[in-house]
Amino acid sequence: MSTQSLVTQIAALQDYQRYEDLHWSGSFEEYLGMVRHNPRITRTSHERLYDMVLAAGVENYVDNKKKITRYKFFSDESHGGRDAIYGLDIPLMRLVNVLKAAAMRYGTEKRIILLHGPVGSSKSTIVRLLKKGFEEYSRTPEGALYTYEWALPEELRYLTAGEEIFRSPMNEEPLKLIPPEWRDQAIREFGLCDPGDPETGRKPFTPYVTGQLNPACRFIFRELLAIYRGDWAKVIQHVRVRRMLISEEDRVGIGTFQPKDEKNQDATELTGDINYRRIAEYGSDTDPRAFNFDGEFNVANRGVIEFVEILKLDVAFLYDLLGATQERKIKPKKFAQTDIDEVIIGHTNEAEYERLLENKFMEALRDRTVKIDIPYITKLQEEIRIYVKDYNPKKVRGRFIAPHTLEVAAMWAVLTRLEEPKKQNLSVLQKLKLYDGKTMPGFTQDSVKELRKEAKREGMDGISPRYVQDKIANCLVSDRGQANINPFLLMNELESGVRNHSLITSEDQRKRFRELLAVVKQEYEDIVKNEVQRAISADEDAIARLCANYIDNVKAYTQREKVKNQYTGQDEEPDERLMRSIETKIDIAESRKDDFRREIMHYIGALAVEGKQFDFRTNERLYKALELKLFEDQKDSIKLTSLVSSVVDKESQEKIDVVKQRLIRDYGYDEASASDVLTYVASIFARGEMKGD
Repeated sequence: MSTQSLVTQIAALQDYQRYEDLHWSGSFEEYLGMVRHNPRITRTSHERLYDMVLAAGVENYVDNKKKITRYKFFSDESHGGRDAIYGLDIPLMRLVNVLKAAAMRYGTEKRIILLHGPVGSSKSTIVRLLKKGFEEYSRTPEGALYTYEWALPEELRYLTAGEEIFRSPMNEEPLKLIPPEWRDQAIREFGLCDPGDPETGRKPFTPYVTGQLNPACRFIFRELLAIYRGDWAKVIQHVRVRRMLISEEDRVGIGTFQPKDEKNQDATELTGDINYRRIAEYGSDTDPRAFNFDGEFNVANRGVIEFVEILKLDVAFLYDLLGATQERKIKPKKFAQTDIDEVIIGHTNEAEYERLLENKFMEALRDRTVKIDIPYITKLQEEIRIYVKDYNPKKVRGRFIAPHTLEVAAMWAVLTRLEEPKKQNLSVLQKLKLYDGKTMPGFTQDSVKELRKEAKREGMDGISPRYVQDKIANCLVSDRGQANINPFLLMNELESGVRNHSLITSEDQRKRFRELLAVVKQEYEDIVKNEVQRAISADEDAIARLCANYIDNVKAYTQREKVKNQYTGQDEEPDERLMRSIETKIDIAESRKDDFRREIMHYIGALAVEGKQFDFRTNERLYKALELKLFEDQKDSIKLTSLVSSVVDKESQEKIDVVKQRLIRDYGYDEASASDVLTYVASIFARGEMKGD
C-alpha cells in the first residue's frame, strides 16, 4: 500500500505545464513577438468562433441531389456526447455561413444572429454548444487569446486607488494599446501580419484591431503618457499581457441576458453602472475608475453574448442593442461610446417573432437581424437518435425498453410535423419514409425535393421532442407491475397526454394527432408481423431445400421437361401450385410468371458461365418470397395461435421457444418482450389478419 498521502496522490494528477501555459503572462514586447510568430492570436470574436467550428472537422454528403456539409462541432463526438444536434444540418449550414461572412467582415458582423423556431427545436442547445465550445477552444493552443493589465509601482498607484494591478475591465486585445493613428502602419511594417504561403495553402492574415481603449484604461494610459511627456515606450513598460480564458461562470468573454418583468428591467445590466462606493476615492461619478464595467455587453467583449427570448426585451434596451450591432459600440452611463467586439446571438419562438413583424417601432431591430429558422426534425432516424441518447434502448435503471418503442414515439412526433402531401397517391406515412431515405416506386430524388419545396412551414409546427421525452419518463417511473416499457404502453401515454397538452389549442389538431397515432399503431403491427415472420422462417436449411425444389420445377417448366418425385421416384409434371405459391408472395402476376421464371434461369446460367454457384441469398426478391412461403407453411405447425389459449402442448412450446430465442438473438428482445410480441402477433393470426389468410 502506498505511503503517500491521498492529497499527494491526487496532486500528482495535475498537469503543471498546462497550468503554466493557461496562466502565461509577460511583457508587451514578448506579446509582440508572439503576434509576429502567429498573428491569428489577435482574431476578432467572429473569426475565432468560425475557426472553432471548423476546427472540429466537416463531412460532406449528398441528400436528394443537394450537397450538404455536416459540421462535426455540433455532433456527439465533438462534445463527448454531452450535447448534440441531430437532423438540422441545413439550418446549421446557414448559421455557419453567417459566421463565415462575419469573420470575413462582409457585413453580418454588424447584425444580430436570431435563431427562430418552435419550442424545443434546439435553439438554446445550439447557443449552449457555441458558448461551451468557445470556453474549451480558448484553452487550446489554436484558440489562445490574450488581454492586458496595468502593473504600477508604488509611486503611481494613486492612479488605481492604491492597487498594484489594474486589469482591463473589458479584456481588450493588447494591440489596442498602440494608438489608432499609427496602429495599422505598425502592424503592416513590423511583421505583425501573415503574408500567407500559396505552396502550403496558408491564407494571408492581417490583425483587425479597431477603436479606442475602454474609458478606465484610456484614463490610465492618458495619465501615464502625460507623466512620461508623450513617451509611449515608457508607458508600455507598465503593461503586462496575460492569457485570457473564456468562462461563463467567471463572466469572462461570455454574457447571458434574460429579460425579467418590465418593472425590474434596467439598462445598466447591459452596459454597467456607477460604483458609488468608489466615488469617494476618485471624487467624481464621471471618473471611469469609479464605474463597474460589468454589464453583459462589457463582460462578453472578445466572445459571445446570448439574449434569451430576445424579443421580450423592453424598448429601453433596444437602443443599446442597435448601437452594439451596427456601430459595434455601447454607451455606458456618463461616458463616451465604447468599442466592443463580440458575437451577438439571440433566440425566440414564433409567437414573439410574429409580434416583432407587427410592431413598427421595431423595424430598426428587424433590419439589423439575420434570422435563421431552426425547425423540428423531419427525418425519422435523426429523431430516434435524440431518444436513444437519453434512453438507451437496452436498460434504463433496471427497466427494459422493448425494440421499436422509441421508434414509434419518434415516428409519431415526426408525422405531427409533416404537412399533408398534395399528391393524391401519397400518404403522410409514405412521405415520412421518403424523407427518411426509403425508396418507393414512382418517386425519385427530384420528387422528394419537390415535396420539401411545396411544404413551406414543415417542421415549424407539431409535437416537440420534450413532450415525447416527458412521456417516456412517465412510462419509466410508472408502477404498473411491468418490468418492460413497450410501444403500446408508450403510445397510450402519448395519447392520454394529447388530451391535456397545453400547446394544443385546436380540437381539430388534437383529433389529427390521435389519428396519426392510429397510423403509427398500424405501422408497428406490420413491423412486428414481419419480424415474427422472419424469426419463424429463419431456418436457412429449410429455405435452401425449398429453393432447390422451386429451381428444379422452374428448370423443368422452362425446358418443357418432367420432374422426378423424390418420394415415389416417378416423373411428374412441374408443380405449378408450388411455383405460384412462391411467386405470388412477391406479386408476380399470372401473365408475368413465364418472364420471371426465364429471368431466374438466365441468372443461374450467367453465374454458371462465370464458374459461380447460385445462392438464393443473392437474389433479394426470391429470398423474400421463399421466406414468406416457408412462414406460411410453418406457422400452422408451430401453432402460434395456441399462445392465446391457456394450454400449449410440449411440441408446440419447443417450436415457440426456438422462435423466441431468434427474436432475442437477432432483433434485440428480452425474454418477456419476446413473449409479449409473440402473443400479440398470435392474436393477429387468430383474427385471420395475416397476409394470405
